[in-house]
This record gives sequence, structure tokens and C-alpha cells, in this order.
Amino acid sequence: MNKPTASELEILQLLWQKQPQTVKEINECINQERPTGYTTTLKIMQIMTQKRYVRRVTEGKKHLYYAELQQDDTQRVLIDKLLDGAFMGSAQRLIMKTLGSYSASQEEINEIRKMLDDMEKNNRI
Repeated sequence: MNKPTASELEILQLLWQKQPQTVKEINECINQERPTGYTTTLKIMQIMTQKRYVRRVTEGKKHLYYAELQQDDTQRVLIDKLLDGAFMGSAQRLIMKTLGSYSASQEEINEIRKMLDDMEKNNRI
């Protein structure tokens, strides 16, 4: 799988939250963050259809879009590329930089601890 561009990833995230959606609905969501023309959104989604990142289904006069890329798979590819490219393959460096740069909630820290405990218990560390 190729890595989606930032604009493609933004559209995928909207579709992962709710699908199907029309170009108009996607464009309205994007416009809540920053001004973007309808034709720009349409063109990106046409390219995404060619790349098979999304699927277009015609229902009457509507063109509905569905994400073809799975969220977990896409995140895994992005993390792998980031890990290899910026952190020399070191998960520790990635996690230390992330936790050092952003404040995690107590709930997130507890979930990280639980995940590490589970990994250790199952001899995955």
C-alpha cells in the first residue's frame, strides 16, 4: 500500500468516522477546519478512487464514497514508514519522543501500562 497524502488521509479519516458520504458532505467537514473548494475535494476523491483508496457507488443522483483502505492497516503502514524513516526503526525512540512532546492523559498512560503488561505477560517484549 502506498502512503496516502495529507489531504487523502484527512478524507479517509472522515470516511472512517462515518460512511458513506458524498463529496459535498466531505467538503463541508473540511471547510469547518479550513476553506477548501468543492472542485478541489472532488478532484482529490477522484484520484483516491483511481488509487482504490475509496470506492464510489451511485445511488440515484448521488455519488456515495466508502473507504476502501482499512484504518488499522493504513495506520500500521504510516507508523512503519515513520518508525523506519525518522526513528531508525526504534519504537522506544518514537514513544519517548511522543510522550516527551505531548501530554498524555492519565487514562492514556494507564492504557499504555496495561498494553505493556499484556505484552510482557504474553512474552511479546
